[in-house]
Amino acid sequence: ARGRPGRCGLGGRCGRRALLACVAWTAGWVLAAALLLRAHPGVPSERCSDEKSRRILAALCQDYRGGALGGDLCEDLCEAGKLRYRRCLYYERGKKVLQADWRGRPVVLKSKEEAFSSFPPLGLLDGQPGAGGQDLPEAELLVLAAGEARSALGLAPAEGGLGRLGLARRGPRRRGQLASLWALLQQEEFVLLSLLRGRSPHAPPVLGSCGHFYAVEHLAAGSPGHRALFPLGPDGGHRGQARAVSGVALSFLDMVRHFDHDFAHRLHLCDVKPENFAIRSDFTVVAIDVDMAFFEPKMREILEQNCTRDEDCNFFDCFSKCDLRVHRCGAQRANSNLQVVCDKIFRHWFSSPRGSSAMSGPLRGQLRAAVQECAAPSAQGAPRMLGRLRSLLQAALRELQDGEELHPWARSHPRRDTHRGTPGTAQKAPVGLDHHPLE
Repeated sequence: ARGRPGRCGLGGRCGRRALLACVAWTAGWVLAAALLLRAHPGVPSERCSDEKSRRILAALCQDYRGGALGGDLCEDLCEAGKLRYRRCLYYERGKKVLQADWRGRPVVLKSKEEAFSSFPPLGLLDGQPGAGGQDLPEAELLVLAAGEARSALGLAPAEGGLGRLGLARRGPRRRGQLASLWALLQQEEFVLLSLLRGRSPHAPPVLGSCGHFYAVEHLAAGSPGHRALFPLGPDGGHRGQARAVSGVALSFLDMVRHFDHDFAHRLHLCDVKPENFAIRSDFTVVAIDVDMAFFEPKMREILEQNCTRDEDCNFFDCFSKCDLRVHRCGAQRANSNLQVVCDKIFRHWFSSPRGSSAMSGPLRGQLRAAVQECAAPSAQGAPRMLGRLRSLLQAALRELQDGEELHPWARSHPRRDTHRGTPGTAQKAPVGLDHHPLE
């Protein structure tokens, strides 16, 4: 029997067939996984682990003790024990987001890379002995920092805008401080949040940093699985829930107006989903993940690409049109922040035919129609639509507040004067932002 070809024939055809089948099966799964990740870019690239997160922070502190990095939070994290790790929030495409307690205050630590060594070093520090960095000219540092800010934002910061980054600080750890600042400047979100600090109620301020990690306040973020998208505090029944939703919606409208008009260049939000926003206790909406937020010059640069059809001109939630004569995407965004917010947020709240039972039928119908019109891809006239939605939501709040006087729940929740401001309405941006977004 040893010399017979057998059922598989000579040359091991069965083995080759099995190998080809295995290769095809594996290739199919790889292709399916690639398509899944392409369709859902937010899918985490690795499992969020407390053990790994603690190792990341331990390595950070080891580099700090060795003088390789610095920051105003390093002492509290690595020596004093006043900045304590609590849990891992998520890992995504290299980005690490961790929750911690800083002197009794919940904060979030963020970095776009796991290791400090993943960021390119600051060339000016080459050849500097020991602690080094003390004699580096501040003017040269400012030029380099401005170049990084321009690359991240698409425009140069105003004169003096980089002073808040602490470039001029001197001391025994200046080399590590400068190396850390250089790593932070490679992170677009850090640059944007740092230079907007104190200038927007809808952006969280950077509280401090250690190495390549920076800290922002921890807020109650949205979730696609939450019944109302956002945790809205104590339940006051259908009427209280409707009031909270209307207040948050009004704050979303204020954020859209603020990002569209209160800076010299419009700030585009290209990744709008509940997880990227949070609410304060007064229902003010805060954009907590602005990795995909761009000022107009950067937005035009991103959109203006080669194309063969309109779909080639889609960048997450920011779209433009393909000019088939030159096969080039238009630099002007075709949709708007308001249209995407209506589509991704408001549609969930207001598009149901039944809507909130606490709201009158006619008002529910008007809100539903306005949101559907606003969310349509061809929606035009953003200022008119924003004004219409604002008027309807303010009318809803007045109706709900008037009705509360008939319910016992209202006795423990004092009524707000809608003429003095509605829940979630943020303060107007400080004077001066109409000239330059970063001055």
